Amino acid sequence: PILTDSGGFQIYSLSRLRSITREGVEFNSHIDGSLHFISPEKAMEIQHALGADIIMCFDECTPYPATYEYALNSLKLTTEWAKRCKAVLAGDTRQALFGILQGGTFKDLRKRSLEELVDIGFDGYATGGLSVGEPKELMYEMIRYTGPVMPCNSPRYLMGIGDLMDVLVAVEAGYDTFDCVMPTRNARNGTLFTTEGRVSIKRAQYRDDPSPLDPGCDCYTCRNFSRAYLRHLFLAREILSMRLNTLHNLWFYMRFFRLMRDSILRGEFRQFRNEWEGILSRNFVTLSDQKSGLANGMPDSIAM
Repeated sequence: PILTDSGGFQIYSLSRLRSITREGVEFNSHIDGSLHFISPEKAMEIQHALGADIIMCFDECTPYPATYEYALNSLKLTTEWAKRCKAVLAGDTRQALFGILQGGTFKDLRKRSLEELVDIGFDGYATGGLSVGEPKELMYEMIRYTGPVMPCNSPRYLMGIGDLMDVLVAVEAGYDTFDCVMPTRNARNGTLFTTEGRVSIKRAQYRDDPSPLDPGCDCYTCRNFSRAYLRHLFLAREILSMRLNTLHNLWFYMRFFRLMRDSILRGEFRQFRNEWEGILSRNFVTLSDQKSGLANGMPDSIAM
């Protein structure tokens, strides 16, 4: 299935270029400064036209830090917009519509947001407004609080989370759907994920290395190209580098999730979690590593 977001987080990222009202969001393009306006209705129309299987309500992503008053007003606006989004799709069952919880880092507001969304009624429920700068332990606290209280007969989507250690915490809390730029952004900046840890393909040690990137991987990249060739492509700024790297990282993530699903079906998730927590803590990439390492990748002029 194809899932599209409504643009709430993207507008959050343009905080210095936008103005929020009950009617929607007016913002200036970061490219040419042109003025644009998106309402809940417009967000639904765009996603409907794209033909996505799962579409998201328009929301205001609460920043961190935020006062209780700001988080409350953001929650109220998100609920109002959620009602308007559902009204647009009333009677149309071709696309699943998910509501988005807000409320910042306040548990009572998260609970209220969920209750209001459940009263409206959606095909699935997502938690937004996390991984926006709050301390890791506070994020985990919110994940562990919201996951178990979400409807058990609907998908539970944790938005913007892709660090595999965070995913393990979230799955244990009951979440089953995630999205993140982590595998693709790292790929185009030359950081590749393997069962032995992360590989920075630009390093000189791979210059004459004829071995596959990850001997335990059966993706197209690993079956057909050596580490030396992947390094050459990256340093030569070939667009093929980003494609092969992205293919591998996505394959690695898909394999991780497949193994995790299998462990859940066998009743062995705790064993799987313990095993992977050990792997990740020893030699794998974390979100903080990812953010600090971006500047060492391909020049911005050719990034996609």
